[in-house]
Amino acid sequence: MGNEKIFREIENAIFQGIFPGAVLLCAVNQRILFHDAFGLSNLFEKKQMKKDSIFDLASLTKPLATAMALSKLIEKGQIDIDQKIGSILKAFKTSPKADITIDMLLRHTSGFPAHREYFKKMVNAKEPPRQCLRHLLVCEELENRIGERQVYSDLGFMVLSWIIEEITGQRLDQFVWEQIYAPLDIDGLFFLNTGLESKKCIQYCQKIVATQQCPWRKKVLAGEVDDDNAWAAGGVEGHAGLFGDAVSVYKLCCEILNVLQNKPTTVLRSDIIKNFVSKKNQFDMVAGFDTPSKVNSSSGKYFSASSIGHLGFTGTSFWIDPEVGLIIIFLTNRVHPVRSNEGIKKFRPQIHDFIYSELI
Repeated sequence: MGNEKIFREIENAIFQGIFPGAVLLCAVNQRILFHDAFGLSNLFEKKQMKKDSIFDLASLTKPLATAMALSKLIEKGQIDIDQKIGSILKAFKTSPKADITIDMLLRHTSGFPAHREYFKKMVNAKEPPRQCLRHLLVCEELENRIGERQVYSDLGFMVLSWIIEEITGQRLDQFVWEQIYAPLDIDGLFFLNTGLESKKCIQYCQKIVATQQCPWRKKVLAGEVDDDNAWAAGGVEGHAGLFGDAVSVYKLCCEILNVLQNKPTTVLRSDIIKNFVSKKNQFDMVAGFDTPSKVNSSSGKYFSASSIGHLGFTGTSFWIDPEVGLIIIFLTNRVHPVRSNEGIKKFRPQIHDFIYSELI
């Protein structure tokens, strides 16, 4: 593999200001062929990025935490993927949203809008922040008819984490740790609960990569979730809040790849995950994951149609191609120090194409 070429591509992106730093891990057939760190994890402290740096994974939370947790609940027979949320959450029982199913929430076809700045109300609410969030979700008007259109929605995954907590009596972070991460010996995927002093934050504080210089929190964020709604809710939500390093993301991707390649698994039940990643109505997004779009895919132009992956707002991504056994995990801090830096949108498919052509 042309390691020097990859180094030059990423170092040139750093020079152009596309992101301050990155960690790239590439593997074929569960053999790591490239794993290295580039640039800075914190511009103001001049901290070098390291291979074991911990990133705010942002929306990678959706596939790697929330979807994984729900797959276990389905496996245990505690919910059904086509179950309506009105039968689980009393607050939705008489709501127009009562007929939204788990599958619709996972596939972003629930009708919920993409995003709302709930944190502005949550931080000033008299009631507990998560209680306020859930009240806002119940009151939120749907933008589309249930099941009709696919609109990528953080709100739907907030409802999913609520459902997980309702059924299990545990927060998402606790449940997914016990059911998925611990059995796979993954120590480096975790949430940072802002309501309590986090042992993980203390343990990993020097490794956590900085994100934005937040205009309303009045500081550079490092060790607290970048997403405003997840932060205001306490750091643990279904759409964002997961932190992790490249190797930990890789370990979970290997388990998912085993499903896709019909190989033995440790914690995931293959029929459930295969149902998750099957397309419906030709939508690009499947249950919890994304797939390569036909035009301008973030995965580039070489990943097969059976590939799955996801992006995170902070500059993180993973892609898995079961046809060739390829896993690419590309973690950056592109929002550091400002969220408006969107150069990665053009660079990400280019680096995927470059790696694919070098490896396959």
